[in-house]
Amino acid sequence: MKNQSPLMLTLWGLLLAVSLIALLLGRYSTAFVALATFGLSLAPDLLASRFKIALPVPFVVAITMFLFATVFLGEAFDFYERFWWWDIALHASSAVGFGLTGFLFAFMLFEGDRFAAPHWALALIAFSIAMTTGALWEVFEFGMDSVFGLNMQKTGLDDTMGDLIVDAIGGALGSLAGYLYLAGSDRGLLAQPIRQFIALNHRLYLKSRDKLRK
Repeated sequence: MKNQSPLMLTLWGLLLAVSLIALLLGRYSTAFVALATFGLSLAPDLLASRFKIALPVPFVVAITMFLFATVFLGEAFDFYERFWWWDIALHASSAVGFGLTGFLFAFMLFEGDRFAAPHWALALIAFSIAMTTGALWEVFEFGMDSVFGLNMQKTGLDDTMGDLIVDAIGGALGSLAGYLYLAGSDRGLLAQPIRQFIALNHRLYLKSRDKLRK
């Protein structure tokens, strides 16, 4: 894989080691969660290679850490029960990421042309993508609980609605960062990943070369 870092290699090694030990001890649910986390962490690089997209290393590391925190620590080590804020923090951070990803995707559809659609329209598309992703994750949690007997939904409807509310807030923040970027304000923590991704994939944003040179 192209986007490797010591942290990612450490997490991958830990997941594989835990899955092997869990299998030997007969803890098959833990082994499944560890292997599922490992498999999901490989998906971003595989998809990026398939669609010929370059992912900044911080993107891949952030995705891997999120999967490690939510699927592995959250389920295998029950962090959701140990720390009341764990689920909220993960949903908020992922929603911001989905908002940024949604903006980059929407901006890509217009080949980086800032004048092909109003700024607010691209931000709205980004927000919609973030909310759709959040809703699909809730479906995933329901499926895992139903099929494998996990407890990802915790309190059921209350947990699901709380997660969607947090997703809306985080998605709005990510979309707002995209809106501000288009408006010419490319400073700040959330603007940095936007600049990095566009710089690595400038061929996807052909109509905004003047922006890329700044």
